[in-house]
Amino acid sequence: MFKPHVTVACIVAAQGELLVVEERVNGRPTLNQPAGHLEAEETVQQAAQRELYEETGIHAEMQYFLGVQQWIAPDNTPFLRFLFALELTEKAVTQPQDSDIDRCWWLTPEQIIHADNLRSPLVAESVRLWQQNARYPLTLLSAFQWPFAQGAQQGQA
Repeated sequence: MFKPHVTVACIVAAQGELLVVEERVNGRPTLNQPAGHLEAEETVQQAAQRELYEETGIHAEMQYFLGVQQWIAPDNTPFLRFLFALELTEKAVTQPQDSDIDRCWWLTPEQIIHADNLRSPLVAESVRLWQQNARYPLTLLSAFQWPFAQGAQQGQA
């Protein structure tokens, strides 16, 4: 059975720049969107919000869904990546909560696309999707009869 890793990522935009996180992979600093794996008992939207907070210290709800990216990494690991976006009026001050994140940077889309230290090619591709104004309503994603919704245990969900 095919079992891809399910991940989420978030484009955060403000004042013409995008937020990226710097993390070390094999000792080398790499750039990524706030991103990570889907955890048990959370929806993909909840995962995106959690990862955004953990990696940047920003607590905010996603505004848009940009799409799903299916990718096979060079080590043959398959991924399904749900991509979200958040547009802020001003650049937020960041304070990563995750010790794996060294710092956050506000960079132009071009700086990100042409960076030589991207975590994966999905980082640049995500920026390109955002540049194409690929913004869809969050209602495209739903958690059908989700048992972990607030109040579900009392039959109120």
